[in-house]
Order: sequence, then structure tokens, then C-alpha cells
Amino acid sequence: MADSRTRVLIDCYRHDAHKMNGQPHDTAPETFAGVPVNQTVPHGADGDASALSRPTGKPKQTMENHETHYRLSLIKGESRYSSDKFTRNGVESAVRGLLIEDDPEAMHQAWLTSDIVSVFNESVYYPYTSLKYHTLLVAALLDNYRDGHEFSDLQLVVDSAGEIVPHRTVYAGERFALRIDENADGQPSSRLGSQPWRSWASTWTRLTAHPLDANHDKYDMVLDANLRRIGAWSTALQYIEDYMEAFDR
Repeated sequence: MADSRTRVLIDCYRHDAHKMNGQPHDTAPETFAGVPVNQTVPHGADGDASALSRPTGKPKQTMENHETHYRLSLIKGESRYSSDKFTRNGVESAVRGLLIEDDPEAMHQAWLTSDIVSVFNESVYYPYTSLKYHTLLVAALLDNYRDGHEFSDLQLVVDSAGEIVPHRTVYAGERFALRIDENADGQPSSRLGSQPWRSWASTWTRLTAHPLDANHDKYDMVLDANLRRIGAWSTALQYIEDYMEAFDR
């Protein structure tokens, strides 16, 4: 049986799975694909991660004629939904493999590499946000908070490709990885600030060194320029993933 520390992390990766059915916390069922979900994440990590990507207060519709839990792509401006690929049974089957894990490090790795969860937004009101990266941000904040770190202690850290720090790595690509941590270990970094807000662009801009060749590579120039315009963290992290895939970077 998992100890309490392990159980909290497992619950963290499961807590928002109900959003893959487009259901809010208040009315969502307590299980998804037969797995317990919709748990409360301690230390305020869920709320802080939400603040990194969405404004506070009552949400407002930001995209006309798009009231679905399927994410809109910043690359193509279209929904990632496909009626052939994303049937209810197909989604539940694929996601269940992510949720039934009892090893939180394996769950973290599975979320980092999952294609299916990147199809969903973290709120139907903010369709460019990403459920995948919201969940990874929640886990990173939770793991830091449990070790006694305050939000103001934390940094966005650039690591080498393949260097995965359990629960703290929030993006893992073939060229570099990104994590949220109190200690940068000598790697390029930028402080997140005094409190969580949609600060991706300013945090990315303040990195002490950048993982992109924005001086010579035209594709990197475009990616870097756009990342300096995006405020929402889950949107920006998902944009990096989508861009690298679209242009085979």
C-alpha cells in the first residue's frame, strides 16, 4: 500500500482527469474510467497552478462558438478533436493507463510523454490552455511546497534533454527540458516572482541563458518571439511541444 507522501502525488496526477469529460469539480463524478479522481490537492498547489494560466474570479467565455473541453491549437487555430480518434471509450481506455499507476514517478513520466492528455484544455473558458501541462505544473508546485519551499523561492530551470527531475520537470523535449525548482544547480534559470500569475513571457525573457538559437535559426526565432508574448504557462508549454512536433525540431 502506498504511504501518505506517495498517495498525495498519485492523487495529484489524477485530480483533474474529470476534465476530459468537460466536467467542473463541483459536479464531476468521483471516478473516471473506474479510477478515483477529483481529489483536493493540498498546499494550494492546484489553485496556484491555475493562477499561472488563468485569471482569478468568475471565468468568462473567451472564444465564441467554442464551448468544449478539447484544446485549441496555437499552431493551427483548430481544435485537436477528432471524432475517429477521440471517442469516449477510446479516451477512457487510453487515459486509464495513465491513472492506474501506483508509482508516482512512473505517472510523472507518463504525463510528460502523453499525447492524449494534451488534447484537452484546463478550462472550457480558456481553450488554448492545456490540461497536460496544468497537471504537471500542479505536481511541480506540490512537490516543492511539501519540501518547505515558498512560491517566491521557485525558479524556471533549463535542463539538458533527457534530464528528468521527478515531479519537478514540467516539459521534456528532444532538445531541452524545463523544471520548476528552488535550486537551479548552475543551470540557466529565472525566478517565478512573488506570487503566481500569468507570467510565462516575463519569466522566459529573464532566463539567464536560452535553450533556443534565436540569433541564427529562423524556426527558433519564431518560437522564441511567440514565447515572449504568451502569458499563460500551460499554453506556453503546450505551444513548445506543438511547435517542435509541427516543424520537426
